[in-house]
Amino acid sequence: MSNAPAAPLPNLSSERTILGHPVGLFVLFFTELWERFNFYGMRALLIFYFIDTFAMNQKNAAESYGAYNGLVYATPLLGGLLADRIIGYRRSIILGAILMAIGEFGLTFAGFGLIPKNQYTIFTSLACIIVGNGFFKPNISTLVGKLYPQGDKRRDSAFTIFYMGINIGAFFAPIFCGQIGQKYGFHYGFGLAGIGMVLGLIIFIMGKRLLGDHGLPPNQGALRAPTAAGIPSGTAVYIGAFLLVPLAAFLVSKPDFVIRWAAPVVGGAFLVYLLWEAFRSTPAERVGIFAALILSFFSIVFWACFEQAGSSMSLFTEQHVNRVVFGYEIQASVFQFVNAAFIVLLASPFAWLWIKLGKKGMEPSSPVKFGLALLQVGLGFVALVIGAKQAVDGAKASLFWLFLAYFFHTTGELCLSPVGLSMITKLAPARIGGVMMGFWFLCTAFAHLIAGVIAGMTGKEAGFGPVFLGIVIFAGVSGLLLLILAPLIKKWENIRLASHANESAGH
Repeated sequence: MSNAPAAPLPNLSSERTILGHPVGLFVLFFTELWERFNFYGMRALLIFYFIDTFAMNQKNAAESYGAYNGLVYATPLLGGLLADRIIGYRRSIILGAILMAIGEFGLTFAGFGLIPKNQYTIFTSLACIIVGNGFFKPNISTLVGKLYPQGDKRRDSAFTIFYMGINIGAFFAPIFCGQIGQKYGFHYGFGLAGIGMVLGLIIFIMGKRLLGDHGLPPNQGALRAPTAAGIPSGTAVYIGAFLLVPLAAFLVSKPDFVIRWAAPVVGGAFLVYLLWEAFRSTPAERVGIFAALILSFFSIVFWACFEQAGSSMSLFTEQHVNRVVFGYEIQASVFQFVNAAFIVLLASPFAWLWIKLGKKGMEPSSPVKFGLALLQVGLGFVALVIGAKQAVDGAKASLFWLFLAYFFHTTGELCLSPVGLSMITKLAPARIGGVMMGFWFLCTAFAHLIAGVIAGMTGKEAGFGPVFLGIVIFAGVSGLLLLILAPLIKKWENIRLASHANESAGH
């Protein structure tokens, strides 16, 4: 075997274009579309699956659902790090897709009786999806950015196209996987989701040559470097990924442990470290860290409310909403498509609105947008409170209230989601940028855990109405408090940005 270095792959991503973008973007677009079809298809069914298959009560089902989603959002921290340092983005995406497909088909085969249908196989299948998502999700987004040189004006529109793929997948998944899974058997819905993941994997493998040399391992030395066990580092990552599955299975099967112990310990450690960094930083860096921490905490409130969609809102839709449309009953899980539909309809008008307001000097600051997002998610639950008041003595609530709730949740999401990561990168000192970003994602994971606890409260005798009213108060007070704090946070942001400018001028 020759030891001569391999010639670099031709950078086909820059030689061929579609709509002015590298053709590789559309490989990633369709890969992500099918992966999101897989993810949201399974997500639409999961809480109903817990209740129907394992006879869980609403509290236990909601907390298990929250633990699953919390872990899904925590694992990308590790997957992104290992891709950056050792195996590269392509191998990480393929590894993640394989694990997620294994997980979906594990749920499918259990339903068909091809493997034992018990809590061990079910939680192991979910764990495969959790670990697989950690390797897939952060790295396909990073790879989109790698297709463009720094400063390329096409980058923003590339991510707009890419996110459209996400929302197309999220739109169709509940409609097909949800309807088929709830009507004919959950294993059919999971199988359809798994087929989506396999299609995404095939598209990526067949199209990866169109990515040129983007996404390859950072260097072959790191990939082949022996570990303490004497095996190459790359091989160790693959083995380690599968060894993480039993740990993830244990955690998702023990939501009480995750909520009461694991999450507080990990989150507390991050928080203590960031506060220590703040107090040893310059004054400008310190206020930047404080501003980022405050916004991160309020993001937990928003996502804990917003992520009721797959749990309490779906259960409310199943039990108390009139789902008959033109004489045909639609399964409750299907209605999770509404958020994605509103995103597709409203994303461009919102982008236009911010541009127009910006030109007039009237665009709200990022903290104000966060506050408005919280008020809007609260308004969504006002609609659900009204719906819950309709659904008494056997009566059913109108679908109008459900759609109105999703509308306000989506407008809130469009205020908060696009600016969150951008704010963290602006405010955090460069030396702890990765840690601060990790804390932001952990806050999303914590939000899912809290969402599960909140949704579990709907299983009490009082039902959905008091819980939805509590969310209105929780979100509303939080939103008003953040609007009060917004001028101070904006002041800190300006101090931090001014220090950035001074640092750049000094160099």
